[in-house]
Amino acid sequence: MIRVQQRDFDIGAEIEGLRAGRTDIGAIVTFTGTVRDSAMGARVSQMTLEHYPGMTEKELERIEGQACERWPLQASLVIHRYGPMQPGENIVLVITASAHRQAAFEAAEFLMDYLKTSAPFWKKEDGAETGGWVDARESDDTALARWGPEKKAAE
Repeated sequence: MIRVQQRDFDIGAEIEGLRAGRTDIGAIVTFTGTVRDSAMGARVSQMTLEHYPGMTEKELERIEGQACERWPLQASLVIHRYGPMQPGENIVLVITASAHRQAAFEAAEFLMDYLKTSAPFWKKEDGAETGGWVDARESDDTALARWGPEKKAAE
């Protein structure tokens, strides 16, 4: 399941909602991304995420579908916020649930690597010293490359 929204989310409530009534889940992995108060040595007072409605949801569904094909997941959830956010606020939540931990861990990493490189979001950071749109990082592309077709899924 994916959700793109402006409002914040409750991590605990989202985990409970995902596992409610499920006894086939043996592992739940979560990742929460938050707004930092600095970037590249400069203070950040606000971050704004923009997206292209419709296209964003379609791409997140595609990425989540790939994770479900590669790993034996019982459930997954991706929530990504957009709009202005302050340091300390939640940006993204990825939850993966599987019978075993390795699949849940790998699927969560896969989802985050794809979100950082392929999801159609644009990030702007504002601060007293600097501000502007943030370019993609080479390290994110390097992390994504490890999930090439030769990578085997966990059993």
